Amino acid sequence: MGENSKNKRRCSFCGRPESEVGFLITGLNGYICDSCSQQAYEIVQEAMKGSASGANSLDLKELPKPVEIKEFLDQYVIGQDAAKRYLSVAVYNHYKRLLQKSDSNEVEIEKSNIIMVGSTGTGKTLLARTIAKLLKVPFTIVDATVLTEAGYVGEDIESLLTRLLQVADYNVAEAERGIVFIDEIDKIARKGDNPSITRDVSGEGVQQGLLKLLEGSIVNVPPQGGRKHPDQKMIPVNTKNILFICGGAFDGIERKIAQRLNTNVVGYGAAKETVKIDRSNMMQYIAPQDLKSFGLIPEIIGRLPILTYLNPLDRNALRNILTEPKNSIIKQYIKLFEMDGVKLVFQPEVYDFVVDKAIEYKLGARGLRSIVETIMMDVMFDIPSMKIKEYELTLDYARQQMEKTNLSRLQNA
Repeated sequence: MGENSKNKRRCSFCGRPESEVGFLITGLNGYICDSCSQQAYEIVQEAMKGSASGANSLDLKELPKPVEIKEFLDQYVIGQDAAKRYLSVAVYNHYKRLLQKSDSNEVEIEKSNIIMVGSTGTGKTLLARTIAKLLKVPFTIVDATVLTEAGYVGEDIESLLTRLLQVADYNVAEAERGIVFIDEIDKIARKGDNPSITRDVSGEGVQQGLLKLLEGSIVNVPPQGGRKHPDQKMIPVNTKNILFICGGAFDGIERKIAQRLNTNVVGYGAAKETVKIDRSNMMQYIAPQDLKSFGLIPEIIGRLPILTYLNPLDRNALRNILTEPKNSIIKQYIKLFEMDGVKLVFQPEVYDFVVDKAIEYKLGARGLRSIVETIMMDVMFDIPSMKIKEYELTLDYARQQMEKTNLSRLQNA
């Protein structure tokens, strides 16, 4: 009797009887099974997400102002005020471009792509990753080192936009309002001043390919990337409203700057007019012509009108990076031990020791983590199995751990 009644009641959506589903929800004039209700929920969520996105969801009053963007960056990135200000203004202006109503009589605001120059470990990629947390538009970080000309081993230029499409869940309208951070832009510099007979497939050829993306044009993007799926249907993406931020170390560009300023980096022949030049930080005098002499083609430089630099990190900056930011390295280790019920305490001298080693190995901020990880490895292995409430890491222990390790490994990190 019970089995017959279960077969009589059916889901009004899929038609399956009650005996074949988990359970039925009774309505006024019908039923819905657990499977159909789950699918209905997912459809509603997708529809709500689609309606919430788009340029209409942006409101100038609600957008973070440049000062607020910089304050957010200050929580995670130490120093680099000039680069933060440039980034904050560029992102805010990008929002305003998206909100501008298309009117033939109005002034059309052009996008201002940025290029950030700074030695390794100064925070270029960290700035990009941090600002991504705050943005109301799709954002992706891509690496220029893997790019080659079409037809060669490596990734095509269009793969930059494939990543952006993936972040935007293949919503083309959303992707066309996004921001792309191209890291290691200096690695596609022309290898020599003279045009070569052989093709520079990962250098000048890639720069030529980037031109159409930076300026703004309709690009056919492979949705699954590259040449592994040659039969896939291309998706046209208009890059007119996509903001491009580029970053690179430009290792050795200081010599180009010194030559332009007619400054002797080493020697006694310093002219009187160059006395005020700070030779320890030549990067602050960077100009577009230095990028050209380094190997970027003039057309690329012209499409990256905003040029900013990141200062080299001194001892105080490295000390602050170790402990002050919201997600500093030391705070991360304290949190890890806290999850095991152990209070981790560092002697203040340990911080100075770690900074000294980072300066000695010339690793920048990126090297701080390598050094702390080397010091902490044995402790992290043993402490979870020990029944202790507190552990203090001493300077003597830190020195002992550093002496045990292969120091050359850190120098090549």
